[in-house]
Amino acid sequence: MRRLLTLLTALAVATPAFAQDSVGITSDMMAVTVETESGPREITRIQDTANVIEEEWARTSRPCPNFCVQPMIPAEGVTPIGELELLDVLQDPEVTLVDSRTPDWFTQGTIPGAVNIPYTQMVDRLGELGCLIDFDGWDCAEARDVALFCNGPWCGQSPTAIRRMIAAGYPAERIHYYRPGMQGWRLLGLTVAGG
Repeated sequence: MRRLLTLLTALAVATPAFAQDSVGITSDMMAVTVETESGPREITRIQDTANVIEEEWARTSRPCPNFCVQPMIPAEGVTPIGELELLDVLQDPEVTLVDSRTPDWFTQGTIPGAVNIPYTQMVDRLGELGCLIDFDGWDCAEARDVALFCNGPWCGQSPTAIRRMIAAGYPAERIHYYRPGMQGWRLLGLTVAGG
């Protein structure tokens, strides 16, 4: 009986230490809940501290071109953002998170709450982001704030989409760019939808 009491006391003392060893997003944020097309989704980090990135996401070198390191700011006026700013975007119903990768990449996994508008279709689908078609092309005076991402710092899909959007009349100051993309998101062990 004494041995059982000692074991229970040791477990009770150890439990708070386990909670402190949790893998949080920040020191005071364990999770963020975001609205998605299929309902609320919680974003956390993988709790296994031995977790590693594998397969395609572990590759560090791809042939350039096409897979060249992208600039932090793909066009003048665009705002680069990191993960914490992206989590803010996901909680703001006035901002749309756009996965600008082709559908084959999107179905392999994406950031929860993202909508897929492939870079190859971006200009044709600006109406989904608040632009109105007019005789001269697009009127984007009422366009939504957006954040775009693709596969990572070596992926040109979202920079291409951003430049095409701006050329079509989308205001650069309403565009945010998450350059780390899916590779950076996965590197931090953050929740992935699908795939």
